[in-house]
Amino acid sequence: MLHYIETGTGPAVVLLHAFPMDSALWAAQRRPVGQAGYRVITPDLPGFGGSALPAGAPSLDVVADEVAGLLDHLELERAIVGGLSMGGYVTMAMLRRHPDRLAGIVLADTKASADAPQAAAARLAMAAEVEAAGSSVGIADGMIPNLLGATTRRTRPAVVEAVRRWIGAQPASAVAWAQRAMAERPDSLPDLRGFGGPVLVLYGEEDAISPASDAQAMAAAARAGGSPTSVMEIPGAGHLSAVEDPAAVSRALLGWLRTAAR
Repeated sequence: MLHYIETGTGPAVVLLHAFPMDSALWAAQRRPVGQAGYRVITPDLPGFGGSALPAGAPSLDVVADEVAGLLDHLELERAIVGGLSMGGYVTMAMLRRHPDRLAGIVLADTKASADAPQAAAARLAMAAEVEAAGSSVGIADGMIPNLLGATTRRTRPAVVEAVRRWIGAQPASAVAWAQRAMAERPDSLPDLRGFGGPVLVLYGEEDAISPASDAQAMAAAARAGGSPTSVMEIPGAGHLSAVEDPAAVSRALLGWLRTAAR
């Protein structure tokens, strides 16, 4: 079962972290969202943080099944499930695998499209690199310019250093497994069109990996399927908006939850 941290009571909100991080990505949202009357659950995805890597071929479907298993363990028939970047990919895998468990979804700094061949090849190359090195320390410097917005890199040195340490602390096996799983993910726009429940799409203004165009594509697909959909931009933040401007992300979540989690 996935390792997780739980805070607060009320309607359940499960927040899934980005790659290559762990559930501490959502640490700044746990307390304010929990104190506002929600049961906040932040799992470590397979291989990261305190969660074991599953046996078998890498697949986001496997991760979605693990999240569903956590809901079973917590005796939650349904929950609002959301994720940032890779966590968003897992949320969309939940749409395919376990749509009946989703009371609403949050898609933060992520995209519904499958990887282009070049992007998939880059993921596989990183997987091989970290396996050969036996460590993820060497990938941090190359990832930070894409993960963090220009404003954060210029004005928030503590965030930059925290993200560098975070990446380096993750097991090489988890990084390689997750990259291979993400490289194989399908186009999730049809799944968004089939949902129908409430959706929040959130993105950093300076996100170089999943820019506003990806956010708008997801929102359009969700609305086409009848989902009440909100889109929110986080000014001055990049791909890791939840750690670059945690207060703004908490406000966005809470503003949406007051309507979506009734």
